Amino acid sequence: MPIDLPAIRRQFPILDRTIDGHPLVYLDNAATTQKPRSVLDAMTSYYETSNANAYRGMHILAERATIALEDARKTVQQFLHAKQPEEIVFTKNCTEALNIVARGLGSALQDGDAVVLSILEHHSNIVPWLMLKEEKGFDLLWVDYDDRGQLKMDQLEEFLRHGNVKLVSVTAQSNVLGVRPPLREIIRAAHRAGALVCIDAAQAVAHEEIDMRELDGDFLAFSGHKLYGPTGIGVLYGKKTLLERLPPLLGGGMMIHEVHTDRYSVAEPPAKFEGGTQPVAEAVGLAAAIRWLSQFSWNDIQSHEQSLLTHAHNLLSKIPGLRMLGHSPSPNPSPPYGCLSFVVDRVHPHDLTEVLGRRGICLRAGHHCAQPLHRRLGISASTRVSVALYNTLTEMEIFLQELHAAVTRLS
Repeated sequence: MPIDLPAIRRQFPILDRTIDGHPLVYLDNAATTQKPRSVLDAMTSYYETSNANAYRGMHILAERATIALEDARKTVQQFLHAKQPEEIVFTKNCTEALNIVARGLGSALQDGDAVVLSILEHHSNIVPWLMLKEEKGFDLLWVDYDDRGQLKMDQLEEFLRHGNVKLVSVTAQSNVLGVRPPLREIIRAAHRAGALVCIDAAQAVAHEEIDMRELDGDFLAFSGHKLYGPTGIGVLYGKKTLLERLPPLLGGGMMIHEVHTDRYSVAEPPAKFEGGTQPVAEAVGLAAAIRWLSQFSWNDIQSHEQSLLTHAHNLLSKIPGLRMLGHSPSPNPSPPYGCLSFVVDRVHPHDLTEVLGRRGICLRAGHHCAQPLHRRLGISASTRVSVALYNTLTEMEIFLQELHAAVTRLS
């Protein structure tokens, strides 16, 4: 059954907004998605009926909060096809989840070891490793991309042949170029070389099915707010045997087994990574977002989003002076996933998006927390359009019409 876009859009209250008299055209979904009514209602219902501190009481509200949090954990487990709920750690966002991996694995890294990143990475998957590199002195190796925007797998294989790579940490989908590295190939190659693999799925999680048992990845991180869920909640997936070996990032309540005046012992995962009061309402909202998204087939989601990006790609290529990033100028280039980015001669992205914003069109301008990639591209900033399930071809037409007018005005 085809996606009923009008019915979907009616579930998102914010999409009825106008900006200075113009209809809202929200195309900044790679930064954060809007939230359906079911997510908002689930969080409100929790606060109105079940709010308490999970795990910390025997009264009925505390029990309800604990059940709500653990039910949300099971929902995420099923969504990622993880083996067991204990492999799901709640964090405040993807960045914290990646920092848990970096700090945890970093305790065992030493001079002569290596960690491999790709030039496509978001700062959240770069800065933690740079911080550790200063402290531990290991090598940080970078995989480049080719003319199609795809990672150079021969370069990764060369790095792995040296035998000192302990981890490959890579995005599942670029937040600038919209390309998807070949995760299965990367994971197989890394495992053959005895290296672990961490996946930054912040961009991919709302656009494709992720099956961690099938992928056999070791760690994965994402944020709820890019998955039609609330801010303040993220997820770290880790194979249970690896989580058991990783030291915790935070010390305090609920991550302990015992505390004495001269020593302490930590709880089993996932509790040992969840020190402090957990974002229960946000976990409830994340579970509601997953349930909402799960009513649609991934084929339908991808088909709809690809039609939007293909249409935008075709029309953007006709605007004089506009260059799309990361894709070869072949007659039939493959469209990106989730987003596409571009630059326009003599027009700064900040000026362009500010003008479009006055017309109700929400885009992203800047380096998108991916400065190494932008330096590789030879630019300091770009403009990004990113789509979600609720976007329409009509919105794309409005965006492209206003973009053409803005470019003419600013150039």
